[in-house]
Amino acid sequence: MTVIDARGMYYRELNQRLREGIRQGEHHFRLVNVEGQRYIADGIVAQGVRVDIYGVPGQDLAAFMDGPTVVVYNNAQDGVGNTMNGGKVVVHGLAGDVVGYGMRGGRLYVRDNVGYRVGIHLKGYQDQQPILVVGGKAGNFFGEYMAGGYLILLGATTDDARPVVGDYCATGMHGGVIYIRGEVDPHYLGREVRCFDLEESDIKFLTPILQDFLTELDLDLAVFDFERYTKIIPVSTRPYGQLYAY
Repeated sequence: MTVIDARGMYYRELNQRLREGIRQGEHHFRLVNVEGQRYIADGIVAQGVRVDIYGVPGQDLAAFMDGPTVVVYNNAQDGVGNTMNGGKVVVHGLAGDVVGYGMRGGRLYVRDNVGYRVGIHLKGYQDQQPILVVGGKAGNFFGEYMAGGYLILLGATTDDARPVVGDYCATGMHGGVIYIRGEVDPHYLGREVRCFDLEESDIKFLTPILQDFLTELDLDLAVFDFERYTKIIPVSTRPYGQLYAY
């Protein structure tokens, strides 16, 4: 294992050292004293690589990444998993806005709350479908313009009084599935989606994902109460077609 002390280190140097280590055949890295350095693990295409981060990474963590596992033992900032193609990111804390933007594959787990516009433009192709699981609550525009993949919002790691999801959830959504543990007021939803109860196929799909989420984050949460879940899917592929002038 290679340990890199990032205290006072410019983000470019940190990322260069990480990439050089991978080129030399190292598979396990521990980054300590991380202080907001941006772009960690961005664009790395490598299987079997693990990056453990101690501290708070900066924006666009794991953007365009394909293969590695990145584990953050703290909070994360905005843009985690931006257009990520494969691999896994695990955040042992909060994450900011625009998490999973345009994500195309892999898994992204956030233990606690996330900010605004999380999972927007999520997309998938055939068997490659991204999965984003949030243990806490989400802000406005969750799943906006979602085109594929799966968003799972549990609302299980926080007891604050706000709703589990903010306003404009699934606005413009035209693909994929959103699972929310708890009731969702239709007032918060985009016009192009509807809420449904889970079917047996949904439970079969969700169970191993939730088990993996709890294992990765060392959590013991009662989140298998599937009768509480709401399934949100699009019911129109051209939700705003009647609003355009030709």
